[in-house]
Amino acid sequence: MPTLAAYLIVVAVWATTPLGIKWSGDAMAPLAAAGVRMGIAALLGLVWLWWKRQPLPLTPRARASYLAALPGIFGAMGCSYMGATYLPSGLVSVIFGLAPLLSGLMMQCLPGSVRLNAWHWGGCVLGLLGLMLVFDESLAQLLAGGDMGDRGIGLLWMLTAVTLFAGSGIAVQRVGAGLQPMQQTVGGLLISLPCYALAMAVTGQAPVWSGDVRGLSAILYLAVFGSLLGFYCYFQILSRLPAATVALVTLITPVLALLLGNLFNGESLGVMVLAGALLIVLALSLFLLGDHKVRRAVKRLEASRVAA
Repeated sequence: MPTLAAYLIVVAVWATTPLGIKWSGDAMAPLAAAGVRMGIAALLGLVWLWWKRQPLPLTPRARASYLAALPGIFGAMGCSYMGATYLPSGLVSVIFGLAPLLSGLMMQCLPGSVRLNAWHWGGCVLGLLGLMLVFDESLAQLLAGGDMGDRGIGLLWMLTAVTLFAGSGIAVQRVGAGLQPMQQTVGGLLISLPCYALAMAVTGQAPVWSGDVRGLSAILYLAVFGSLLGFYCYFQILSRLPAATVALVTLITPVLALLLGNLFNGESLGVMVLAGALLIVLALSLFLLGDHKVRRAVKRLEASRVAA
């Protein structure tokens, strides 16, 4: 697949996924919708592996890698579906855009990680300020002696989701099983299915279709494009393009998701929430600039060593 086509597919899939999650909740209960999506994606992934004649490795390291993906596929996605029942789809995308910042902060606790520079820390502070603006109304209600309201509950679900997603990505990278993208995807999907089944049983969210055709179409769309094609294209561009170019996706998709939510779902956000969303996008820009500075410093160091 041409690199440009793969890049555009990743942007389109990531921008439309929050709206798809929102709509799929009209067809089934949140965890049921997520579980059905992952089940369909796992089945299609197995067909893909059979067609490509790629085995599904079951070595100890491969199994460890599948387990490392579980907090992202089950934890993050399950929490995202729950959060989407309380939040506009655009805001779901904005909060998920915090993943690079959280990943960078988590990496500081691990040995051998690149230390954050001033640009990174500036992005983290700005992201925190943006998050405070988004949370403003819910925190005010809580401090006044009431509850956090729907937005506050949804934001807590999404913060849990993005934290699990960031941690899972680091864990998979640290395991370093050397799996092909589709092998990693299918292995993680398969191991998540019993977890979704248990979660549905505990919460009583049976996979019963409400009759909403748009929601069912969203589940199928997310299974095919969100869980398989998008992931496949993401790993393709990751292997072909500079990391900074790939990371720009996290800046583009929240803006597009906000526009799509407004156009197709009639979502409107308050001034404070929009201001917070803008700060979070600016925070990501500063964080990516910090990454760019680090890469330039590493290249200069390597060049000086070669010259010596």
